[in-house]
Amino acid sequence: MSKLLGDQVSDQIIKLIIDNDCKPGDKIPNEYELAEKLNVSRSTVREAIKALVSRNILEIRRGSGTFICENCGISEDPLGLIFIKDKLKLAKDLLEIRFMIEPKIASLAATNATEEDIQKLEELCDKVDELILKGEPHMDVDIEYHKEIAKCSKNIVTAQLIPIINKSISLCIDMTNRKLLKETIETHRDILKCIKNRDVNGAYDAMYLHLVYNRKHIDSIVENDEI
Repeated sequence: MSKLLGDQVSDQIIKLIIDNDCKPGDKIPNEYELAEKLNVSRSTVREAIKALVSRNILEIRRGSGTFICENCGISEDPLGLIFIKDKLKLAKDLLEIRFMIEPKIASLAATNATEEDIQKLEELCDKVDELILKGEPHMDVDIEYHKEIAKCSKNIVTAQLIPIINKSISLCIDMTNRKLLKETIETHRDILKCIKNRDVNGAYDAMYLHLVYNRKHIDSIVENDEI
């Protein structure tokens, strides 16, 4: 079955983005220019752009134009986790996934991170510590810290897994009622130290221990019927 014209034009716009090596935040040609370039009507281009906005590939900024999304093509909730009612089960299962992948990601980061990467990672680590010690919310920066480790691995697929990892971090912080503050500071520091020292095995173990603290506390919640 052939694709509808709007879908075909969506594919053509994606091809233009790839062929021109466009980056997140870049502005794409306006509606008129795309219609001329693709030899279709402006209404068809409008339909195609609307579809790409719904897929988190493009975003329309009123008065400025149409731009490539920051997390291009990645949904905030790719697995539909928001609809799962049992949040404790979800937190445990997501943590299980993190055990499978994040220690390895940390070891890859120890091998592949550049000095610039490490500097950014250190800044995020410092910021998490600062917020925790001030008693202020640290979840967003904690998520950025883990995202940066994934980027340091230089494995392009890990970027696609970041939204799932992020969801786990936010759930774990909520589930543990922010009781793992001391452990968070210590294990984040250990992970950073190992990445800086190019200690592959140490980075793996430090990330694993970081996740163990979360698992132990969630298990204690289950045992004590705190939910």
